[in-house]
Amino acid sequence: MDSEEVWGHVDRERAYLANLLESLPAEDWQRQSLCESWTIRDVGAHVSMAEAGFRDILWPAVRSGFSYNGMVRYAALHNPASHEEIVTTIRGFASTHRLAPFISELEPLLDVMVHVQDICIPLGIERAIPPDVGAVAATRMLALRGPMRLWRPPTDRRLVATDVEWSFGDGPVVEAPMQAILLGLTGRRPLSSIGQTT
Repeated sequence: MDSEEVWGHVDRERAYLANLLESLPAEDWQRQSLCESWTIRDVGAHVSMAEAGFRDILWPAVRSGFSYNGMVRYAALHNPASHEEIVTTIRGFASTHRLAPFISELEPLLDVMVHVQDICIPLGIERAIPPDVGAVAATRMLALRGPMRLWRPPTDRRLVATDVEWSFGDGPVVEAPMQAILLGLTGRRPLSSIGQTT
């Protein structure tokens, strides 16, 4: 998948997210998301910081002791933007395609695909991740190193997608749709629950 295709998927998912958030009543913004200890509002605030620069993340980095996870969490939970500002910011990304420091366009793809699910699933909304896009996002997640590797890859099984040509790991084979695999790899559900073991 080339860069233009990646950005096309990122733009569509961000536009969907902006429209979804705009449609939610205030009480839904305070619902628990799939992200541990994050509300739907916190997830939206995090996505709205996708183009943050050094100055935007400096204070969260200092407050978190320069922990990557801590910085991301602090920035999301202490983002002062209103609901309307979060929606407007996310919607405005389609015309810019700026990247935060040290990342490629594949991180925004992974980020928005998973975070849309973090919001949709608790709300009972079905939003399919195209299998080929899920495969690209999962492959990128598994390739991340250092502080950006937020989840450990499985070491005791081989994950095989049933709806796209994609596999990873060694051991007993677990077959599942690519979307379920991506959500398992990113800690949204136990890997042991995502499919059939053969």
